[in-house]
Amino acid sequence: MQLEVFNSVDRADAIDVLRPCLDIQRWVEHIADARPFSGLDSLLGFARETAEPFTSDEVAAAMAHHPRIGERPKAQTTEAAMSRSEQAGVDPGDNGVVTALAEGNREYEAKFDRVFLIRAAGRTAKEILASLQERLSHTAEEEDVIVAGQLREIALLRLAGVISETRASNEGVSNK
Repeated sequence: MQLEVFNSVDRADAIDVLRPCLDIQRWVEHIADARPFSGLDSLLGFARETAEPFTSDEVAAAMAHHPRIGERPKAQTTEAAMSRSEQAGVDPGDNGVVTALAEGNREYEAKFDRVFLIRAAGRTAKEILASLQERLSHTAEEEDVIVAGQLREIALLRLAGVISETRASNEGVSNK
């Protein structure tokens, strides 16, 4: 969707566009209510500011929608399609990595009681696996900070993929 269109749609439609990027009600509402944005940079900057900090309840709610790394979601939702694309660096045919990720996921979930979350876009399966193994040594408090940061990164990447800059004049558009 072009930024110009995003700026002009009604609030409910803007929220529908934002929700697959990050399903945190406060985040999507603040962004929808702050429109119009003068450019993609101002939208992303506002989204980044609005994402800090996330509460532990917000993180838990958002995490409910994230698949295990290495497991591609089969649902036909926008969020599932984004997740499949982001995990493109994990080759399901690489049995060694897939097995190691599955084992690491089980260990992580047993320790932290949530799925392992990482911004997978732009990372190789080996980089993801190395991060998973390193993060298993963290405390719950350390992981809380990292997971919130990973959610922010994922949300901003998804938002940048959903909203595109327009070439039309931005006259009359505020500079949030």
